[in-house]
Amino acid sequence: MVTIVTLRLGQHPFAPTLVATILTIVSVAVFARLGFWQLSRAAEKQALHARYSAGQQSVLELTTATALAVSRYQRISARGRYDGSQQVLLDNMPSVMGQPGYRVVTPFELEPGAWILVDRGWHPMGKTRADLPDVAVPDAPRAIMGQMDALPKPGVRLGDAAATNAPTWPRVMNFPEHAALETALGRKILPRLVLLDPDQPDGYERVWRARAETSMDPQQHYGYAVQWFAFALVAIVLYVVLGVRRGRMR
Repeated sequence: MVTIVTLRLGQHPFAPTLVATILTIVSVAVFARLGFWQLSRAAEKQALHARYSAGQQSVLELTTATALAVSRYQRISARGRYDGSQQVLLDNMPSVMGQPGYRVVTPFELEPGAWILVDRGWHPMGKTRADLPDVAVPDAPRAIMGQMDALPKPGVRLGDAAATNAPTWPRVMNFPEHAALETALGRKILPRLVLLDPDQPDGYERVWRARAETSMDPQQHYGYAVQWFAFALVAIVLYVVLGVRRGRMR
């Protein structure tokens, strides 16, 4: 193999090959990049949890005027009424224990003509896909409490999340976007989602927490970062050891 140059590391000759040098440079660059990426993900998760904690400290009254300005995870109170005649069942939404089921999303009228969606929690599936749950809810005026969030998103979106063709309600939708929900409901809705508090009536399983692309916490990202940096260090050590060994054999 081609030797770059023979050097000395203290009392030891050092003669790395060109291939070993290139492989080490590439490996260290890749491992270091992955390590710094994990550090950035840890910082994002810390910021996410900080926003979640800050939002739990106070309760703001939600109105049509304030809805767009309320930040994610902010706890809110609102007055209005449910429309139980047109509800959406978000598909592929497991329970906290991993059981298959739906998230029940119900339109809530803040004031005449102003609608927002309320996630009333997780409901198990029926015996078959055609056996939809009964998620009826009274439409009497009420006050609700919850926290602001965004519509859940898939890891990878494959095509449009159209509703089932059934003309009846509730309607099953798979990771719908805001525009698809407006089309299905036939009305304008505010681009927010209220997660109904666990102690509120007319809800189902509700275990809310700060959501991100993955469920890993910052400490797990830091652990992966340490591993990637350790791989980079190992690559350097192997490069030096093999280079010294080859130098001694020359």
